[in-house]
Amino acid sequence: MKTPIRKALLLSALASLFLAPAVVAQKASAPAKKPANAARLKTTKTTSGNPVFPGWYADPEGAIFGKQYWVYPTYSAPYEQQVFMDAFSSPDLVNWTKHPRIIDTTRVNWAQKAMWAPSVIEKGGKYFLFFGANDVHEGEVGGIGVAVANRPEGPFADYLGKPLIGNIHNGAQPIDQFVFHDQDGQYYLIYGGWSHCNIARLKDDFTGFTPFPDGTTFKEITPQNYVEGPFMFRKDGKYYFMWSEGGWGGPNYSVAYAVADSPLGPFKRVGKILQQDPQVATGAGHHSVLHAPNTDTWYIVYHRRPLGETDANHRVTCIDQLTFDAQGLIKPVKITAAGVSKQPL
Repeated sequence: MKTPIRKALLLSALASLFLAPAVVAQKASAPAKKPANAARLKTTKTTSGNPVFPGWYADPEGAIFGKQYWVYPTYSAPYEQQVFMDAFSSPDLVNWTKHPRIIDTTRVNWAQKAMWAPSVIEKGGKYFLFFGANDVHEGEVGGIGVAVANRPEGPFADYLGKPLIGNIHNGAQPIDQFVFHDQDGQYYLIYGGWSHCNIARLKDDFTGFTPFPDGTTFKEITPQNYVEGPFMFRKDGKYYFMWSEGGWGGPNYSVAYAVADSPLGPFKRVGKILQQDPQVATGAGHHSVLHAPNTDTWYIVYHRRPLGETDANHRVTCIDQLTFDAQGLIKPVKITAAGVSKQPL
């Protein structure tokens, strides 16, 4: 008969024998320590699910930096509460880490509210975040600004000390900015609300603009039915220009596109490729596009409103597949609850 002490010692030895290897393996595969302000969003999913992360977020821009996917959204809330931006990173589109307050109005002295639609690009080892602020109208202070950081998760600080664009040109409200890097090295800023869209050539240091050969700085490229949310990518030598249509607060928000041989167009509307599905969600729009390197896999990153939500600001970020037909035209997107499968970089 075993005494209680001998029984305890035996159990301890058995625990050491069977548990120690698991502990060692866990330590050996432990990932690098995350920054103090990063919060990993735990999941056991094999697909991303939609929304891909919790919280009210809209206008998402997807990007790839190194071995990580990034999503930079607008914090979806009343304008006066939109005083900061968060970012999210993932190695595979399924497991996400939240990076809170990568920028806020305390680091942009001219911005007070309505920080919208970030567009982030890496250049020369720096990360530049273009954003809208203040929902500016003619004569008001605000517009499109630029912030800079040493890392994609920030913290970002105001780059210019003033808006990059603070006035109305060609009827376009200075919001919903997107930076497009063309194959010849030129960086373009494409932007605009109020149903007008402009394109301008950024200076190499992003401090201003270089006029076009005809002397103009802001060229209007507005296609039929354009409202806001421009995005551009290049595929097989063609320029795909995309935008949002309808009202952002309603169920008819959607995305359409055009194709041209130049980033300046002319752009003739092809058709609508992203819209609500009354069985899944409403208000699907204001998107961006991700292309997994060295693959034929493309994704559309967008926001939508869950069924039953009536608050215009209750928007969530989702990812679904973007596909093309044999002629290179974009097929209509099927919005899903499942999202996308793992795609490690």
